[in-house]
Amino acid sequence: MRTRRDFIAITMGAAAASLSSSSGQSAVLSKETASDLLTPRTKGPQMVNQAEDPRITRARLSGPKQVTRNATVAELGADGTLNVLAKGTNEWVCVPGNENKIGEPPMCMNPMGMRWMMDAMQGKPKPTNESPGMIYMLCGATQRSNTDPTDKTSPAIPIGPHWMITWPFDAAESGLPTTVRDKGAWVMFAGTPFA
Repeated sequence: MRTRRDFIAITMGAAAASLSSSSGQSAVLSKETASDLLTPRTKGPQMVNQAEDPRITRARLSGPKQVTRNATVAELGADGTLNVLAKGTNEWVCVPGNENKIGEPPMCMNPMGMRWMMDAMQGKPKPTNESPGMIYMLCGATQRSNTDPTDKTSPAIPIGPHWMITWPFDAAESGLPTTVRDKGAWVMFAGTPFA
């Protein structure tokens, strides 16, 4: 079965086949007849009754609707490849991440945020974005370290819903804290080129 509509049509057909009239004759509803009952009577193109891919749903929850509703949704490979799941019309890319892996949260990035993230994922010595980037992680995240962007072994650190500005930032100069906290701003990876 490919759609909820097919499931309902088959289920209705099976249910109807098991019903008997008072005269003992079986009432039979073919799959085609059941499908006809589910066909919307509309003008124009026929409506599609299909559930959205859960990866797309998860990716679109990672940022504000004003951004995500027109964003491209894609799976992001470690090598920077994008497997597009839904083409968008703005410059943002939302990824579903992998909720079963530390450091792979759902997120939505503008082009400079994407460049920063790819540089960090690929272990580059410093980010190459030429202007500030933006990354939304409104589903929260987990990561291995708040001080080392290359850490792959430390225990997971849970982080609540947040957004990031990806541009070099001096925590000492600004007076902002450098530890994970639930409220207010803090600087991640302080003292590194990815601060």
